[in-house]
Amino acid sequence: MSAGRIICERSGPIARIVFHNPAAHNALTHEMWGELRDLCLELANDKTIRVVTFRGSGGKAFVSGTDISHFLGFTAGRDGIAYEGEIDAAMAAIDTLPMTTVAIVEGWAVGGGLNILSACDFRIATADARVGSPLGRTIGNCLSMSSYARVAGAVGIPAAKRMLLLGEMLTAPELLSSGVLYKVVKADELDAAVTELCERAAANAPLTTRATKEAIRRMTRANLPNIDDLIELVYGSEDFKRGVHAFLDRKDKKNPPDWTGS
Repeated sequence: MSAGRIICERSGPIARIVFHNPAAHNALTHEMWGELRDLCLELANDKTIRVVTFRGSGGKAFVSGTDISHFLGFTAGRDGIAYEGEIDAAMAAIDTLPMTTVAIVEGWAVGGGLNILSACDFRIATADARVGSPLGRTIGNCLSMSSYARVAGAVGIPAAKRMLLLGEMLTAPELLSSGVLYKVVKADELDAAVTELCERAAANAPLTTRATKEAIRRMTRANLPNIDDLIELVYGSEDFKRGVHAFLDRKDKKNPPDWTGS
């Protein structure tokens, strides 16, 4: 996978994070996950910032997933536990940002893209946006407990099951009607809608925002069960190895490999 990067632009009380990896539809490399974690930890301590936005470059994808080639080096299920721990660290840095966060979704938001937009307080999308995480139809891996809780909390359990168990990509109108999206707008109206939302959020008392976000996070995410045994089972399986190689080797990624359950 080509090298991507995380871009951050600050303008007054707003920090704009951009996922830039256009050659791979803004899929996040291992290095980009680390950059994202470090950047969010830095922003969390910047009291001049009231809003953080997240957006994919190019207008065709938010984040299309993660660098699958990284999984070729996995030899056991414990590698999966370590990997999910790294993703959890990056996602926790987004979760604990004390200011309002906004996901700007254009085109595809897949896998890690779903996770990131689920961590945001608000989501604005264009009508062509498609959101999902077809793990069971692609490489046959799973999420961490924290990620399951985050996604299910943001989109609801029924929608999460459609994405994760059936591999469905849900549309912007569907997600708007269920309250997942704050607003769906035309592409040429997107920037204005984002500006309006950011200005409204930035005017809120920062300590009220911080306390409210942290209270909700503690209420919904505290004392989650440990599922390392399940992660090790999945990432240590022959199905996972088969899925990774099939995904990287085949041109037709619409049809899943022949799973054996072992």
